[in-house]
Amino acid sequence: MSHLTRAEWEARAKVLDIEGRAFIDGQYRPARSGATFECVSPVDGRLLGLVASCDVADAELAVTSARAAFESGVWSRQAPAVRKAVMLRFSDLLQSHAEELALLETLDMGKPIADSLSVDLPGAIDSIRWCGEAIDKIYDEVAATAVDQLGLVTREPVGVVAAIVPWNFPLMMASWKLGPALATGNSVILKPSERSPLTAIRIAQLALEAGLPAGVLNVLPGYGHTVGKALALHGDVDALAFTGSTRVAKQLLVYAGESNMKRVWLEAGGKSPNIVFADAPDLQAAAEAAAAAIAFNQGEVCTAGSRLLVQASIKARFVPMVVEAMKDWKPGHPLDPGTNVGALVDARHLEGVLHHIRQGQDQGAQLLLGGRVALEDSGGSYVEPTLFDNVSNSMNIAREEIFGPVLSVIEFDEAEDAVRIANDTPYGLAAAVWTANLSRAHTMARALRAGSVWVNLYDGGDMMAPFGGYKQSGNGRDKSLHAFDKYTEIKATWIQL
Repeated sequence: MSHLTRAEWEARAKVLDIEGRAFIDGQYRPARSGATFECVSPVDGRLLGLVASCDVADAELAVTSARAAFESGVWSRQAPAVRKAVMLRFSDLLQSHAEELALLETLDMGKPIADSLSVDLPGAIDSIRWCGEAIDKIYDEVAATAVDQLGLVTREPVGVVAAIVPWNFPLMMASWKLGPALATGNSVILKPSERSPLTAIRIAQLALEAGLPAGVLNVLPGYGHTVGKALALHGDVDALAFTGSTRVAKQLLVYAGESNMKRVWLEAGGKSPNIVFADAPDLQAAAEAAAAAIAFNQGEVCTAGSRLLVQASIKARFVPMVVEAMKDWKPGHPLDPGTNVGALVDARHLEGVLHHIRQGQDQGAQLLLGGRVALEDSGGSYVEPTLFDNVSNSMNIAREEIFGPVLSVIEFDEAEDAVRIANDTPYGLAAAVWTANLSRAHTMARALRAGSVWVNLYDGGDMMAPFGGYKQSGNGRDKSLHAFDKYTEIKATWIQL
């Protein structure tokens, strides 16, 4: 963790060299059309720079470069030990540039610098390093056969992978895709969100310095409806890995069907239930976790614990504890190391969050905390962490992914009611259960339709645990060795001896 002050971070921001061009075939270059878009910081509304607005022509160039690199074997057929060494050098370079990358992340999407340094950068570095270390530790299989036959099961890289990543954890989400995709020998075209493209653009140069051959990693900034669509429709892209909204995820499935039936791996939205039973072992810890689960990263988290299900017998005692815990989460300047709630990603998103808050009030939910714009004179996009009580699971604030610090409290009586309410959503990304009853913990974990279930904590896990969702939260898994399945083909070779 850095010990820089806000003034020192601001001084660095003034002299920060920001690259906005695309990275194709080992070099930075403008969009073929010359088009750019403004990259505006949600911290204070300042213009950070102009970024290349790539489109179909740039996608074609990047796919051609990626395909040529893949077919040449310069990476795809490189010895595992060599690929491992490059990946580890890449992670080391991310580490040595951590403060620069953290500053870019904070300026670009508004998160507190303390979070960029302690969460985003370590998560990204760990993903690249962990996947690199795994390269020479994954074995293929020999099938059980008769003595005169030999059955081999081998994994091969799928080819050209397009990775489309979101704006809320730009570098970490990119690394969750890059780690296993590169480790397994693929060429990757990374399309960052137009709302936060800067770290993706920067790390392309670091990957080249680490020894990744030209063309193996290309970065195309731009809009989803232009360059994102072009990649999704391209017949020479073999797999598409996406993290973002459910609406866009569905459209990508259509594009894959309209083109070459490319494999599509989706991590989409969530409306995760955080379920607190009366026998929770530590109600204070549960209250603090409930506040953090919605206020961390300004609530711009796909697994945010946005529905707090509280057993009726403790609700009158527990909800005030959550209110008090949420008061510790206060919007502040993101470059102040003491800030724990930064800016929302942009003014448009701020208005969307405020719209949901108004809807909650109009539909009869009781506003207990927050609900207003914060730091109005900053020029940035800030909102107070917000808590609604007496929410029905049919209300919009309980149904729709707000992607902001807005918490809905829903009462339940018995475990069966909690399961019914928790599963009554089109999403299935994550859930948490607070109980001292071991049997209940296991039965609830089995009953909840979610890809991750945490017991007596919120947002647990590391690179060892797979991450992904059920239902309209998507398919496939990031992290762990299971992520490698998305980027490889399984081949059966049968030999008559």
